[in-house]
Amino acid sequence: MSLHQFLLEPITCHAWNRDRTQIAISPNNHEVHIYKKSGNQWVKTHELKEHNGHITGIDWAPKSDRIVTCGADRNAYVWSQKEGVWKPTLVILRINRAATFVKWSPLENKFAVGSGARLISVCYFESENDWWVSKHIKKPVRSTILSLDWHPNNILLAAGSCDFKCRVFSAYIKEVEEKPGPTPWGSKMPFGAVLAEFGGAGGGGWVHSVSFSASGNRLAWVSHDSTVTVVDSSKTASPSQLKTEFLPLLSVIFVSENSLVAAGHDCCPMLFRCDDGGALTFVSKLDLPKQSIQRNISAMERFRNMDKRATTEDRNTALDTLHQNSITQVSIYEGDKRDCRKFCTTGIDGWICSTSFVLIFLNLHSMFVLVGLKTFLGRE
Repeated sequence: MSLHQFLLEPITCHAWNRDRTQIAISPNNHEVHIYKKSGNQWVKTHELKEHNGHITGIDWAPKSDRIVTCGADRNAYVWSQKEGVWKPTLVILRINRAATFVKWSPLENKFAVGSGARLISVCYFESENDWWVSKHIKKPVRSTILSLDWHPNNILLAAGSCDFKCRVFSAYIKEVEEKPGPTPWGSKMPFGAVLAEFGGAGGGGWVHSVSFSASGNRLAWVSHDSTVTVVDSSKTASPSQLKTEFLPLLSVIFVSENSLVAAGHDCCPMLFRCDDGGALTFVSKLDLPKQSIQRNISAMERFRNMDKRATTEDRNTALDTLHQNSITQVSIYEGDKRDCRKFCTTGIDGWICSTSFVLIFLNLHSMFVLVGLKTFLGRE
């Protein structure tokens, strides 16, 4: 495990470049800070300040090396580096509420922006005017879009929203791509078509995060009622839902075809497994408790500690987890959704933590050997 604190402020969202030598983060304000790895330290190299509202989403395209950002100012910008300087390009979102989430498509020829305007803006580049224009997906969205994820085919788009539902839309734009072929989610895919809809109807909660698997056949999402749900489009079975005993999870991502990592208000990433039959189970917490260090302190130091916390008792309020506050985002650090070897988390405590799967399992389940780990995680 590696742990680093960039700032004292919360990290709202983050994105890595292709080789993981740079990271873009939002320190809970209208700016984006870019850090570069220098030895064992991270050095701030750039500040992107075009937004005048709180940054809500960042995504870094690995191939084209472009950054897209969105914010509460109802704007989005595509940033390209020219002669060592990041320059923004205007995006015509046409929304009257805050943008909430942004995600590049796999081919990087378009991106999607969720918003509080109860719609999704699917954006593509218009070279004649040198800007990014958008098409809107509106129906049947009834509330704010909180999360988005692209299917590997570059056409389908999953969206989680505050109306308690997770949906799969077609984001096919004939101006920039060829007509798509059939998928297990559906065969006819005009722009904006709803290919699947889950949730709602008397239960659930806000859908905080959605994630397609590497094959695109499975879709996972986490809701504010502390549930984790996975649906397999290649099977006719209903979604498999697991009601957890934890606080609500805010971010989820597939780390293999049968395994996913989720994290949120419990300040600890957790591993879940969905077997070939569709059954969803909780495997383990992926954070080793920190060893408390007992040391003798003077009466004056003890009094100062109580005074800082405004308490009359000397109580240790530190959590046993590495993160000391809610985790806002989980991302893949090494590998991909088919075979993730290390993942990264950022949180409200301002910390970033990267964790290796092998290290975790050798500590938590010492009876497992490496070959067993690969089988357990659904890897070949």
